[in-house]
Amino acid sequence: MTIVAPSILAADFTCLSDQIKLAERAGVDWFHVDVMDGHFVPNLSFGPFIIKQVNQITELPLDVHLMISNPEKYVDDYIEAGADYLTIHGEVIRNDPSLLHEIREKGAKPGVALNPDAPVEDYESLFEHLDLFLVMSVHAGFGGQKFIPEVLHKVRTARQWRKRDNRDFLISIDGGINEETCIDARDAGVDILVAGTAFFRSSDKAKFTSTLRGG
Repeated sequence: MTIVAPSILAADFTCLSDQIKLAERAGVDWFHVDVMDGHFVPNLSFGPFIIKQVNQITELPLDVHLMISNPEKYVDDYIEAGADYLTIHGEVIRNDPSLLHEIREKGAKPGVALNPDAPVEDYESLFEHLDLFLVMSVHAGFGGQKFIPEVLHKVRTARQWRKRDNRDFLISIDGGINEETCIDARDAGVDILVAGTAFFRSSDKAKFTSTLRGG
């Protein structure tokens, strides 16, 4: 079954607790949390304090995506705040898996994200070290962007590698996911659909969640 993970960056932070509870009642599986530093991406979001608060509101897994230039400085903070999955960018760590090992040793599941213009083939050596591969289907940094269908090549390639090497990492996609784009993403083989703007603007979040799963 496809995992549905709303991105809380698109939630109304004046009533974040209510927004999370609404999402839970809609039947979502995880929450996706985007952390931006204004350097790796041209925007700022929030830090460990907000994640700790979210972790106190929900029992669902927190999938934390670090869009930051120096993730090695903050791994401890985000794991202590409650990150279940901690995803860093391949463009930052290149082909050095040491930080992925550190994340696992400290109790979270490591992930690697790639922006649309980052060729997945350049990072093949990382795939034996990760639990989650996040395909960005928009350019990281802002919500509400249009889905880039060309990135589905990365999903298909990762599925081939997973089968070839008998691995069990999950494949996630984030950016422009809605009732239409989710179809192509599922067909390509994603395990996790991250939806932000479309989810929180939906008038019927349970129906939206079911549609994303293919129901």
